[in-house]
Amino acid sequence: MQNIKNTTPIKVCIVEDDTIIRNGFSMLIDGTPGFRIVNTYNRCEEAIKNLCEDSPDVVLIDIELPSGMNGIEGIEKIKKSRPKTNVIVITVYENDELIFKALCAGAGGYLTKSVQPAKLLEAIKDIQEGGAPMSTSIARRVVASFHKNQNTPLTQRETEVLELLAKGKSYTHIAEELFVNKETIRTHIKNIYWKLEVHTKAEAIEKAVQERLI
Repeated sequence: MQNIKNTTPIKVCIVEDDTIIRNGFSMLIDGTPGFRIVNTYNRCEEAIKNLCEDSPDVVLIDIELPSGMNGIEGIEKIKKSRPKTNVIVITVYENDELIFKALCAGAGGYLTKSVQPAKLLEAIKDIQEGGAPMSTSIARRVVASFHKNQNTPLTQRETEVLELLAKGKSYTHIAEELFVNKETIRTHIKNIYWKLEVHTKAEAIEKAVQERLI
């Protein structure tokens, strides 16, 4: 990672509930020339309360926080309060619904927590220069979404359920990944079968692939 030539460091704020991850990111960023940590938080509410005082250029934010406001709501409030502040989501979640909710809320970048340290620093610099940094796996999902049939009869959540079914996930695993109960998943699957006019999982997946619904 080359040193940032600009004498004014990029001011970064972190919103992350995991203390080890939060401290690790903070040490990395604050210890790199051209970057400065202005504050770190484990809750969105506190970060937003101090947003004007902190005046960050970039906010790194997790999506799923253990209590209170989630990251999606946090992004919306940050962008409403300080439109010029750039927001990068950094999370373990890669499902389509969360990605697009975050981007629609105003996030300018989306990284997974497995991102390499140098890539994280590059992403912060990139977004300040007008870029939209994304982890490779996230970028692939975004691109793939544009290749899908836009006339799908399925809702976004039904599409997501069907994609997970196609990957061989069980009802239990799908429910856990989407943060709902198994009965909700069963209801989604019944609706998928009805809309696609099929009677089995295999038929649903085959038709969805043929018609580019997933």
